[in-house]
Amino acid sequence: MLPVDDRPREKMAAYGASVLSDAELVAVLLRTGTMDKSALALADELTRDGGLYKRLAGMRQLQELMKFKGLGIAKASTILAAIEIGRRLASAKPIERASFSCPRDGADFLMPRLRFAQKEQFLVILLNSKNRLLGTELISEGSLTGAVVHPREVFQPAILQHAAAIVVAHNHPSGDPYPSIEDEQITNMLVAAGKTLGIPVLDHLIIGDGTYYSFQEEGAL
Repeated sequence: MLPVDDRPREKMAAYGASVLSDAELVAVLLRTGTMDKSALALADELTRDGGLYKRLAGMRQLQELMKFKGLGIAKASTILAAIEIGRRLASAKPIERASFSCPRDGADFLMPRLRFAQKEQFLVILLNSKNRLLGTELISEGSLTGAVVHPREVFQPAILQHAAAIVVAHNHPSGDPYPSIEDEQITNMLVAAGKTLGIPVLDHLIIGDGTYYSFQEEGAL
């Protein structure tokens, strides 16, 4: 049996959550292990070699977690709920105060949501006349093409919510935010459509692993 100071729950009670390792935090969520492995051993497998960030942080479906031996629906649900809570807390801002005065503001807002996503997601950020956030809309998920990211789908929520301007964004699961030729073509298409509709596209942000590319900053709009 582990000494009291090495048991994750007891250690948390004595010293606080911040002193726990990634594996110990996940073990607290798991509560119990299996017949073959303790909760801590199972958690160590899940978080080994940066697994908390490389594997768990990007997961959104129970089936992804349940591929790990020892994780049934109860344990997988607990972990996924904790990941989603962390994701929401990391990106939380009071909507009435969130504003986008520069590309960094948009990147900081989107980074927690998109940094670890395992598929490309294309979003539109809706802004009022003072560049304050009205909301965000997921337009597509998966490989981006001009056929998938169509101006009709991008600008429809902007029209319905009376947005004065928009910022579009997507992630590169590879971690490298440098734009592809396809990204440039989509940007040019949306900028042209925005001019026609009177709803300007202020920027296209590409989110990578802790970094981003801004078409506005690069003078590419």
